[in-house]
Amino acid sequence: MGRQTISVAVFSVTLFLSAALLFLVEPMFAKMALPLLGGSAAVWTTCLVFFQVTLLAGYAYAHASAELLGKRAQVALHAAVLLAALAMLPVHVPGGWTPPLESNPVGWLLRLLLVAVGLPFFALSATTPILQKWFALSGHPSSGDPYFLYAASNSGSLLGLLIYPFALERLMTLSNQSRLWAGLYALFLLLVAGCVLLVWRSTHEASVQANAPPDTQGEEVPARHADHPTWRRRMRWVVLAFVPSSLMLGVTTALTTDIPAIPLFWVLPLALYLLSFVLVFARRPLLSHLWLSRRLPFLILAAAIPIVLKGVLPLMVFLLIDLAALFAVAMVCHGEVARSRPGTQHLTEFYLWVSVGGVLGGAFNALLAPAIFSTVLELPIALVLAAMLCPPSDGVDDTPRARALDYILPAALGLAVAVATLELQAQGMEPGRLFNLLIFGPAAICCLRFGARPRRFGLGVAALIVASQVYAGPFGRVLHSERSFFGVYRVGVDAEKNCRVLFHGGTAHGLQSLNPRRACEPLAYYTHSGPVGQLFGAFQESPVENEVAVIGLGAGVMACYHQPHQRLTFYEIDPAVLHIAQNRNYFTYLSDCGAPVRVVLGDARRSLRNAPAHGYGLMVVDAFSGDSIPTHLLTREALALYMSKLAPNGIMVFDITNRYLDLHGVLAGLARDAGLACLMNDDVLVSPEETRQGKFSSWWVVMAHNAGDLGALVSDPHWRALRAAPGSPVWTDDFSNIVSILRFN
Repeated sequence: MGRQTISVAVFSVTLFLSAALLFLVEPMFAKMALPLLGGSAAVWTTCLVFFQVTLLAGYAYAHASAELLGKRAQVALHAAVLLAALAMLPVHVPGGWTPPLESNPVGWLLRLLLVAVGLPFFALSATTPILQKWFALSGHPSSGDPYFLYAASNSGSLLGLLIYPFALERLMTLSNQSRLWAGLYALFLLLVAGCVLLVWRSTHEASVQANAPPDTQGEEVPARHADHPTWRRRMRWVVLAFVPSSLMLGVTTALTTDIPAIPLFWVLPLALYLLSFVLVFARRPLLSHLWLSRRLPFLILAAAIPIVLKGVLPLMVFLLIDLAALFAVAMVCHGEVARSRPGTQHLTEFYLWVSVGGVLGGAFNALLAPAIFSTVLELPIALVLAAMLCPPSDGVDDTPRARALDYILPAALGLAVAVATLELQAQGMEPGRLFNLLIFGPAAICCLRFGARPRRFGLGVAALIVASQVYAGPFGRVLHSERSFFGVYRVGVDAEKNCRVLFHGGTAHGLQSLNPRRACEPLAYYTHSGPVGQLFGAFQESPVENEVAVIGLGAGVMACYHQPHQRLTFYEIDPAVLHIAQNRNYFTYLSDCGAPVRVVLGDARRSLRNAPAHGYGLMVVDAFSGDSIPTHLLTREALALYMSKLAPNGIMVFDITNRYLDLHGVLAGLARDAGLACLMNDDVLVSPEETRQGKFSSWWVVMAHNAGDLGALVSDPHWRALRAAPGSPVWTDDFSNIVSILRFN
């Protein structure tokens, strides 16, 4: 009995550590690669697809080796694979890897992942089904139902994910994280050796009782059949795995559209996704499958409403709604998968098909959707599919008339919403709370009443989303929508301000008046009465402005300050932004306002290396991903690069306007570390009239070698000294902690 207990403990701990290593390396390497691609949120979704594909490859290898090899031959082969992965450690970005400037960098990033972490991740991913198969052959009393080890594995995955943003990222540099990971991998190899010893000694090769009764309590779980799974059953596993995987990535994209692409917001959706596996494969279910199924329609509709309203919610509300819907969908779908799992002789095949569904969901979001959709449609599509997978209520009418109404009622609902929306907008009612209550409130209640019938409810949710496309919302009348690796861009018309607006995600990044007399007037964050206007006014006669660099193009508003004696260079990472700014149908700042400018494509950290030393009198960092500056532009190494390109008496300027992050302390710490004078201007008192004229609140920081270089700004009451708090850490390329500066209000 003691040996049997040891056997369970060794296998459980090994699987736990294996899974923890898998899900520690995912955010760790993604953070390593993030600066190479401008801090884009698509870095994580692309990485996750690679990890899912590699996981599938690992499961396929585990299934094939289990089918084709004997126990000892499989043990020897897998031991060789695990040892070969040691050659790739410690995990790091190889030197000389530079992403392309013009083409989509997805292929480049996938190749980088293959070279840097492909073999270790493959070896670890195959370990979960292989060890469970070994345990099934061990002769242990529980070997007939080794699926409880899958819960242990996912518990390790969950712990690895949560440890990273809340402990490792905050306490350790990336290089130290990589060395720790290599040490844990060595410990994992020792544990695998213990499992090999237990399997090698085992003489029990008897057939496994595939239809052994499950050791569960609580809800009834259907018996696992010993017969070979049918194709219908396999496809059901695939679909049930596809939807939570797609929804998980869709929620991640939604969370990081206007918030920095950081491990915390990668980890939260993935952690809930993995937690669902832990719970549904546990021997004693903690949450009732039936209870969750009954509440799933409400949560799906709650997540769909912000999409319909095109609204920007407070961060905490947005987090709670989307994460609750994701968890419920994952629990119900994965619960259906667990309830239909086969006997142990089909164990590796079962995991293979579940992995296929996960890969297809990830590939749809990261590879297919950006290529075929101009906006982020994968999240609403996943919600509609999840709605259609809701288990039907007992006693649902299945007559032909009821089935016909499943199509007629959602169509009528969508048509009514679209007609009412167009009518109210034609009557001059502005988008807002009253509009939403009148139109979408009753529609949502009506849709929720469809919840007992999955097809009717799913089509109802789809009808609401489609009908909402005629709703102007905060984007106004949309003239153009475009999607790239770096985000979704919309050009809309704000009728109230009589302006065209450039949106990245849900954040406005540039306005231009439709009044020809105001076409070259800087608006939004760049007005003459705001910090930028004060800055350029203070140095209008100074030679410091002869050479100006601006990191981040947007709509090109900063060209309004360009004088004939100056040379202005924009550094922009996304070709899509350049195409929009140069299109005179949308914005004319670059063509009509000031002297011609130069635009350099590529990430500014790389492009600036080719700029002449001390050549710029003024440098402005105005790069955004959604509502946040990419973190690699706010590090000690980044500031050192800027200062090496800045004239001895030059001025360094940062736009830190943000809804979700307080970047004052970060900039203060960098200035203190570099010995620079630093001033800030929080221009938040914007009158209603100024708002109607196109002015936004903004936060700006300026730095210089000496306070005297800041000229009249030192005595300007709008500008105040910015000092770092004692003991505050300095951000570097190897360390940053965005969690500490988040604002959840």
